[in-house]
Amino acid sequence: MNHETKQLPAGLYFVATPIGTARDITLRALDTLASADVIAAEDTRTAKHLMEIHGIPLGTRPVIAYHDHNGAAVRPRLLHYLAEGKSVAYASEAGTPLVADPGYALARAAIDAGYPVTSAPGPSAMIAALTIAGLPTDRFFFAGFAPPASGARKTFLRELADIPGTLVFYESPKRVQKLLGDSVQVFGGGREAAVCRELTKKFEEVVRGTLSELVDAFSDRTVKGEVVVLVDRLRIVADTGESLETALRDALLTLSLKDAVAAVSEALDIPRRKVYQAALDMEKNK
Repeated sequence: MNHETKQLPAGLYFVATPIGTARDITLRALDTLASADVIAAEDTRTAKHLMEIHGIPLGTRPVIAYHDHNGAAVRPRLLHYLAEGKSVAYASEAGTPLVADPGYALARAAIDAGYPVTSAPGPSAMIAALTIAGLPTDRFFFAGFAPPASGARKTFLRELADIPGTLVFYESPKRVQKLLGDSVQVFGGGREAAVCRELTKKFEEVVRGTLSELVDAFSDRTVKGEVVVLVDRLRIVADTGESLETALRDALLTLSLKDAVAAVSEALDIPRRKVYQAALDMEKNK
């Protein structure tokens, strides 16, 4: 397949790459990789292999590794190429650069120096997972990777408990069970959630259910591959069988008093003053 190789204007080009299936790359991304004066990549072997798959000759163009561990040392070299009027394409190892991947410091440095920065958008594990998880997508919050230690992870989760949107986490397959277990303790076991594994690959899998159900489903599993965990926002369902006290008790499991009062007031259409007084009475009667 032939790809457009006309001269790219000088600037920094962030190129999204497939998260699994090589054919998911966009035509524009291929054209950018074919035309850029310099190729920078989180993993140069992955970038070269992707270009080989799609028949993009590298020629004599430099291929430079840029990642979290060498960024401070390599950024000046890439900025020097930009200063010479070169086009620099930066490709992530998989997915969209800067989304739980390196690139922010490079983008910031190029912008501050006055060089054009643009994107050849494409695959993203976060967006792919949101598409198929079956959870609301009107509002969502990308939380990235949770801390590996349980105490720090619980603190991290508590800070997210009252965000009014679907929470999206990336996680190591070795820590999925721990993230789910701590999520039950912090969010409560009733929240709807999904675990998406190996997206776009041969063994793609989505497991849906409440957090408690997912803890059971993954309790004795050996998990492999890239994992995205999604958790629905806190929901307070108003129905004829639910009392104000029950709604408040559920809300206070994850929210501050102020936020719980606001959420219950809105969900049950009860004046906030009345809900607040009920919450105070519950505290006195403990």
